[in-house]
Amino acid sequence: MATTHDRAVLQAIFNPTSPIGDIPGLSQEEELIDDDSGFDTELLRQVKGLEMRGVSAAEAGDLQAALQLFSEAIQIVPLRASAYNNRAQALRLQGNTAEALADLDRAVSLSGGAGRTACQALVQRGLLRRLAGRGSESVRSPVQQNAVGGHQQTTKPGGVKDTVVGGLLLLRLCCFEFCGE
Repeated sequence: MATTHDRAVLQAIFNPTSPIGDIPGLSQEEELIDDDSGFDTELLRQVKGLEMRGVSAAEAGDLQAALQLFSEAIQIVPLRASAYNNRAQALRLQGNTAEALADLDRAVSLSGGAGRTACQALVQRGLLRRLAGRGSESVRSPVQQNAVGGHQQTTKPGGVKDTVVGGLLLLRLCCFEFCGE
């Protein structure tokens, strides 16, 4: 008997263009979130605004402005992972893979490997490593998978491995957005 999670994964695989709301059993309550409780509320509001403006600039093709806004957010709250993750995306779009990977490593480290930003950073990092011909480094351990997914999963011999494809499915199933809000 297939679990709700199994049905959601199969729906995403066989109908990748279906709206996320059409995936049976997907609970919005299970969405991963970042723990921002340790940050000053006013500074957090300020950096989230900068990140949103950075995302808009990147979407408009102004990568320099986006990088400047993400860097400004990092200067204000340097221990928050989200701006590093977003800056990595802009760096990647600019073709600067080395700096993008460094920012992704920092985002994973700051997030403790858990939450929305960690999941996004791990998927981006895996894709960049795979594109750079370092595919073996893009595979995550089951321990890391559990930390990002926030729930226990078992890996059966010969079953689906935790790869970039798995990360992309996780990304799709969790309804992630570029900025994490």
